Order: sequence, then structure tokens, then C-alpha cells
Amino acid sequence: MSHHVSMVNRVMDAPMSRRTLLGLIGAGGLAAALTACAGPGSTIKRPVADLNFTEQKTGTISFEHWRGEDKEIFDSIIAKFHSKNPKIDVEQGISQSSDYQAQALQKLKGGRIGDVAPAFRGSQFESFVKAGLFADLSDTKLNDYYDPTLITAGNKNGAQFGFPYQIVLPMPLANADIMSKAGAGEAPSDWDSYLSLLDAIKSQGIIPISFPGASAGDSGQFFNSMVMNSSPVEDACSKIESGKLKCTDDWFIGMLKKYVELRPYTQDNIAGTATEPAQQLFASGKAAMLASGSYHIAAVRGLGAEFDIDLCPPICSDKGQEKFQGTYNATFILGINTGTEKAGAAYEWIDFLSQPEQASTYANGTAQFSSVIGVTYTNPDLKRIEPWLSKNNALAPRFQFLDLDLRNTVEASCVSVLSGTSPEQAAESAQRIVDERLKARS
Repeated sequence: MSHHVSMVNRVMDAPMSRRTLLGLIGAGGLAAALTACAGPGSTIKRPVADLNFTEQKTGTISFEHWRGEDKEIFDSIIAKFHSKNPKIDVEQGISQSSDYQAQALQKLKGGRIGDVAPAFRGSQFESFVKAGLFADLSDTKLNDYYDPTLITAGNKNGAQFGFPYQIVLPMPLANADIMSKAGAGEAPSDWDSYLSLLDAIKSQGIIPISFPGASAGDSGQFFNSMVMNSSPVEDACSKIESGKLKCTDDWFIGMLKKYVELRPYTQDNIAGTATEPAQQLFASGKAAMLASGSYHIAAVRGLGAEFDIDLCPPICSDKGQEKFQGTYNATFILGINTGTEKAGAAYEWIDFLSQPEQASTYANGTAQFSSVIGVTYTNPDLKRIEPWLSKNNALAPRFQFLDLDLRNTVEASCVSVLSGTSPEQAAESAQRIVDERLKARS
């Protein structure tokens, strides 16, 4: 069955509602410094206007990214690409996601590596555009491959600098077998029901939630779900960054108090648990949930998980009062480095990736939903969680932060509370740093 997204008149930070998302399933410190350095010393190798995508269609291009678990799938797509374009080779360069987040801008400047590279939605995409790293692709046929309502995260000031290749559901993965034994036919829709589910899981001698607290990029995904029904406005994270809301506000402290209630339901040493050990707890059945998101399904399958996987976000609201049922994100924003010497070859690679056949191969091989029109989903995990795409989902609020260090500070307050710090103390410590950043900007 072909899945063609048919959403219209959406903006980047609008919620993904049942009506608008129905097309997806029913129709065919360092980071801030790097952002600030996008001035003197960050001159690009050539003006954007000099890039000619019809020339330089030979040679080896560098494709830099952070998805190590996708290497084999990309290798297979690269082999197919090379058979159709024998004069072009593609070499993958893969970094840890945290390293890519912090160092990619500096490494990609000048075009020595990363002729083609993705950006995370939010702060990294903004810094790439500000530094002149991403070429303007507004007038290319690449736009024809993608649903226009799902690529706004790659648009800046009316220009399309990149194309989000993935639609991610950054909500806790859940072992459907354990959930069923705990009496959960579907994910809870209020906070009391959520805690009751965690109690039922714990009574089986199973850790309810495996939390990768030592990995900021992954542990912060849980924050999306906690914020979506706790915040007074949908752009709360933007307002924290601008100083219009504070971590010491009642709503934020109230959310942190819910983290206190989660303490009995996580593994020991949360702050010291990195992503892979957290994944292993989940994959082995020792934990019922993994507090990251759908982008880790392939990884836990690789670790031997054989059970059905579903999603189970925390809902921080009373019964019948939830605004959102889940969260989604449009990310892995593919762009062409303005410093490339092989613009034509780089363009051909993105063009190939963006064709429905290749996007389908990628989606099904990596358990990632796609923003490409005409993708066919056959992956059993995607088909199982597909109904989540039609729920009322908020665009992941953590990516509203454009200052990565500030985002990490705010999210770290949540991990701190899980580890034993009082909500008030954690909130005050985070706000102190936010205030310092605001003062430094003024």
C-alpha cells in the first residue's frame, strides 16, 4: 500500500492533528559557540550562486551523518546508486549523534567532507543556514518528491535549504507483551492511569522505564511528552529561551514534580546510564519501556528484541484533559554543502535518495517513517505503530530551543530530579543558567 501525505496549510510548529496526519497512513556550551561563530572565520568556500547542479557529476562525494545503525541500508542504496551513476561514488562518514550535534558545523565548513549532510531540526539547522553551509534548493525538482507540509523544518525565510527525510515519533518504546500482561490494551490517556500501568509492570518484577540519562540527545526525548500537556502554550520552549517563561514557573515545577513520581519506576543510576545499556535493558525484556523514540527500533531489534513494539508516552494531564496524545518530529534534514567541488554529484545523490523507491527501502530497512510522497511501508514495526501517525501529535517541543546548551540545561534539570534533586532546586539551577545566557545576549 502506498502512503502519500496530503496535509495542507501547516506551519512548522503547528500540532499534527488526526485530520492533517491522516494522509500519512490513509493515502498511498560548544554548540552555542559554534552557532555564534558563523561570522568571521566561517566564510564558505564558494558563493551559493556559483553552485551548478548540472556539472561536476563525477568523483567521490562524502555523505556525513549520525545514523550508525543505518550504515548497511545506506550501503545498499549507495551500491544501487553507483550502478546507475558509475562515475559517482559515495562514502559514508558516521559520527555519534552527540558529536555530530556539537562538531558538524566546524567539520563541514569548506566542503572537505560532507558534500551532502543532514542537520537536526532546530538549533543545528539554524546554525548551518546562518553559516551559509547549506545551499538554497528552492528552485530544484527535489521539492516535487516531498510533501510540502512535512518539509517546513528545512525552510528558512522562504527558502528551502534542506529536506527532512525522516518523520520520527520521539515517544517511549514499549514492549507490547509486557504491556498486555499489565492490563494495558492501549497507551494510558491520563497521568493516574499512566502511574497505575507503571505499578502493574513493576509488580511483575520488571523495570517499567529504561532511561538513558547519560545521553542528553536521547534522554531529552522523554521531555517532549512531558511538556506537551504540561505547558501553558505550545511554544513554551521558545518562550523559555527568550525569557518570556521560566523554569521556576509553577507549570514547569509541576512537571518536575511528576518526574519525582517516576523515580520508583526507572533503573538505578539513571544519570550514569548511556543509550546502549538502556537499549539492552529494553531489548532483553528487563525493562518494559525505553525512554527515547521510534528512531531506536532498528537498534533494539539489532540487540535481539523479538517482541512486538508499541509506543507509550507519559500523559501529564487529568482524565479527558490531554491536549496531545503524542509527539512527532521532522528531522534528518538533507542538504548540500555550499563548499562542495562536486555539486552535480551531490545533487544526484539527494535526488536518488528522494525517489519513492529508495525512500521506501530506507524507511522499511531502518523503521523510520518518511516525508517522501509515495513511500510504501512493509516493515512490521512501522505497520504496528502506524496508527500513531493519525493521533493528535505535537511537533516535538524540545527542538524549539535554538541554543543547544540551553536546551541541554533545561532537560538536565529533569534528569537531575529523577536522580534525587528537588524540583525547586533543579528549576532554580536551570533558570540561573538561562538568565546568564539571556544576560550575555543583551
